Amino acid sequence: QVQLVESGGGLVQAGGSLRLSCAASGRTFSNYAMAWFRQAPGKEREFVTAIRWSGGRTYYADSVEGRFTISGDNAKNTVYLQMNSLKPEDAAIYYCAASPALYGGSSSIPHYVYWGRGTQDTVSS
Repeated sequence: QVQLVESGGGLVQAGGSLRLSCAASGRTFSNYAMAWFRQAPGKEREFVTAIRWSGGRTYYADSVEGRFTISGDNAKNTVYLQMNSLKPEDAAIYYCAASPALYGGSSSIPHYVYWGRGTQDTVSS
């Protein structure tokens, strides 16, 4: 059974940092791309960033470019999201997702076939 389990969320002040982790299990993910999405209360789920396992190419939403960094550890089947210079508008539930490599870097939710349950990030002003 495929599982994506997020961890690392919490409460942080504006300007602070958080590091999220997503541990993947249940299959080989070498032919997949991994991504982070987020959803704030009353808003639609939105793309944040993605990484291709093969080659390590990364993609970012304009709103987080330069502040967030996605990285992966193939040996651990784990993806990380380092979030710096956090803003109140970054507060959301953050979800880890996996898509076939064909859609690597896609911001389209339907392209992602596996999802974690999410981890809550709260940013106080």
